[in-house]
Amino acid sequence: MVSDSPVGPFARRTLLKGGAAALTATALLIPAAAHATAGAFRHGVASGDPLPDGVILWTRVTVSEDATPGSGVGEPVSVRWEVAGDEGFSTVAASGNVTATVSSDHTVKIDVSGLAPGSDYFYRFTARGETSPVGRTRTAPALADSPERLRFGIVSCANWEAGYFGAYRHLAARTDLDAIVHLGDYLYEYGRGKYGGRNGTVRPHEPSNETVSLADYRIRHAQYKTDPDLLDLHARQPFICTWDDHESADNSWSGGAGNHDPATEGAWADRKAASAQAYLEWMPVRAKGTGGDVQIYRRLRFGTLAELSMLDLRSYRDQEAKPGAGWREADNPARTITGKAQMDWLTAGLASAPVRWKLVGNSVMIAPLVFPPLEPATTAAITGTLGVPQAGLTVNGDQWDGYTADRQRLFRTITEQQISDVVFLTGDIHSSWAADLPVDAANYPAGSTAGVEFVVPSVTSTSVGDMLKANSAPIAETIKGINHHLRYVELDSHGYGVLEVTPEQSQMDWFYLIDVADPNSGVRHGTSLAVRAGGRLEPRQAPAS
Repeated sequence: MVSDSPVGPFARRTLLKGGAAALTATALLIPAAAHATAGAFRHGVASGDPLPDGVILWTRVTVSEDATPGSGVGEPVSVRWEVAGDEGFSTVAASGNVTATVSSDHTVKIDVSGLAPGSDYFYRFTARGETSPVGRTRTAPALADSPERLRFGIVSCANWEAGYFGAYRHLAARTDLDAIVHLGDYLYEYGRGKYGGRNGTVRPHEPSNETVSLADYRIRHAQYKTDPDLLDLHARQPFICTWDDHESADNSWSGGAGNHDPATEGAWADRKAASAQAYLEWMPVRAKGTGGDVQIYRRLRFGTLAELSMLDLRSYRDQEAKPGAGWREADNPARTITGKAQMDWLTAGLASAPVRWKLVGNSVMIAPLVFPPLEPATTAAITGTLGVPQAGLTVNGDQWDGYTADRQRLFRTITEQQISDVVFLTGDIHSSWAADLPVDAANYPAGSTAGVEFVVPSVTSTSVGDMLKANSAPIAETIKGINHHLRYVELDSHGYGVLEVTPEQSQMDWFYLIDVADPNSGVRHGTSLAVRAGGRLEPRQAPAS
């Protein structure tokens, strides 16, 4: 996420925003109706949050031509759902009926249970005499199972106006993935033409205004679910999602947002509740609570190989520390990015996880990014006088760098309790990074590390290279030269990551689109890095194709 104003999206975040895995065109035989622009199921089907015995299923029913998303009109309709072990539905494993009503914008979400672990399933819906496209999903391995490997597509930051979702198209063409992990900024809230990309506004947002009301957010979600590449990916893979800020408003925190004006846009609590309601209606996520009291941080197990803790780093955080004297607040031990309950949940879960790899879905970067890293014991006078945080001059206070006490609590818990093999998966900053996570950045490579972090690029949202309209490799090398724990920095490209987890290592492969303004863009391999069990980051060869 970035401080994205209509005048200058990079005004505050000047630098930052803005294995054999076969890339095969052999796709599942999902019907072409997944691209339908008419009929009852024009927004496709989706699944998410796979468990060993179940999964969330989703669709929306257009009950009449005037019952458009956000319209608040339309009669209730009965919807039949079916899950089968084969695409012809000769062996139905679960089925039922549900009613889609205007109160949920005619979306339906089914939390199916009673399925077999580690298995592929097909699902469909029927309503108004029509049958939806057939979706494919997959349950997680049984808790006691030890899978040889897992592969996840990792994505973040998809701005409709900035380009086409080619990253989703290339992920949909793969047949080797267990799920898609979406780390936030699934959509953007800006009004039409207010935050495009290097090529301007490639395709305009609906509604034309900034999303503020419940109807606005419903319309924007619906528009994104007409993208053919996103429709395909949802129909082929279960998603595991969390939100960042643009699902509500830029630079959001517990009491407001940088892109929210109470004088003209009403109370933040009302806007946040509206955005959360639309998100839960339109996304295949499992959550607790409603309105302004929604809990989406949650944990999913994949046998004894991995556990994935998905964080919510927007709902409970304090306001971002500001440059100047406000920088001192970054070190304030009373400030939080997670909230106490979520931090307790996270640390307890990491400590007790009966798995090899502890994966953390983390919407904003946790690796220190400072200029320069300062050693607290010898720089207290400087930091106290100038107001520079002890860890160094923070580039982006919206990340964990602006909440250093929470980061130290987490890192010290990991190291003191000897929790091994922790991997943070991150989006947000429209660029690619890989880092060892030092407890004290100034001491790296000496001293303890709390795991590693893999940051994936944006699907389309503006990168540093887009802003400069030039190769920013020299900037990346300068950043790495000052922050030695950063092992990979790429600031230009858009794309996605593929994470492969085996008992021996966790490897991230970065893939970059040739041109996000081209709906048929090709893709290239960027780089690959891995961490062996108990180790630190190492380079790897490109995956076989």
